[in-house]
Amino acid sequence: MRRNCLARGLAGAALFGLLAGPAAAQTAFQFGLVGDTGYSKSEEQQFERVIAAMNASDLAFVIHVGDFQNDPRPHNRNPDRSSVPCTEASNKRVLASFQRVRHPLVLTPGDNDWTDCHHLKPNPVDPLKALAAVRATFYPKGTSLGGRTMPVESQSSDPAHARYVENQRWSIGGVTFATAHVVGSNDNSGRSPEMDAEQKERKAANLAWIKAAFAKARADGSRGLVLMIQANPGFENHWPPAAKGRYFGPFVGRTGAPAIPAGDAFGDYVALLAEELESYDRPVVLLHGDTHLLRIDKPLYSKKSNRAFENFTRVETFGSPDMHWVRITVDPAYSGLFRFQPEIVAENALSRKGK
Repeated sequence: MRRNCLARGLAGAALFGLLAGPAAAQTAFQFGLVGDTGYSKSEEQQFERVIAAMNASDLAFVIHVGDFQNDPRPHNRNPDRSSVPCTEASNKRVLASFQRVRHPLVLTPGDNDWTDCHHLKPNPVDPLKALAAVRATFYPKGTSLGGRTMPVESQSSDPAHARYVENQRWSIGGVTFATAHVVGSNDNSGRSPEMDAEQKERKAANLAWIKAAFAKARADGSRGLVLMIQANPGFENHWPPAAKGRYFGPFVGRTGAPAIPAGDAFGDYVALLAEELESYDRPVVLLHGDTHLLRIDKPLYSKKSNRAFENFTRVETFGSPDMHWVRITVDPAYSGLFRFQPEIVAENALSRKGK
């Protein structure tokens, strides 16, 4: 017990050194990325193995990019397979698992966590009530979750955006980090006037918060910026024709190659990122989940040159049914600043399932 406490104390001291001190920006560190976890009772057990793997690593923090429970629709079809989503019991269960992460943990919510809760049968849950419960459960004032915590700023300190406790920001090792509450299911738009009003207000807050993150990175002279959302924003919908042809051509033919049908709720986010990147030359990373496909690419294109921004990288993490995580290293000695390493949890690997 004493040895474990000492280890936690040393880890906390190391994090404090990264959070403060002029030499911090010269120190390499790592953090973990997970998302789209625990869609079934067996995957809840697999997520515990992911937690154990991350706990065995020296990480500055862990980010969960949302969808911490099953979508109500597949749950309805097979209710014995997964825990009931969108309930107080589910939130408490997930919070307990997050608190078993020994590192600081920050969550940005996903559509499974509130937007889609009206699909639950036989007792639909009002998405706005589900959202209020998520905010009340997972966002202690001024601090992260996790067995070891770190201070975070929240957009809720701005009276104009007081409800957005989930939009958070922090700086470690000379790098600025920020979450923005952008979710799948078309960002909760196009379903009802009430949901459209929610989405419009949240989008305005998100756009302001993302702009503020770039402004903070510039003002602080940050080495780079990391943004975290849940939704896959469908960058491909906004590619120039030549890029669409190169990407989709081998599959559907180069003439009239279609964009991915991701809805129209994310265009303003993609446009803002492109606008900011025109005048920001430090490395920028966008982390997300939502479509459950591990990918590391450069999908953001300049409107001026029709070429991809070399200093922008998108990382989508593993997701159900693949319960693994991504290790991200911030290395000031590396020209690209960020290195990305998929971490396969051996016990969760396809080759082990069913054994």
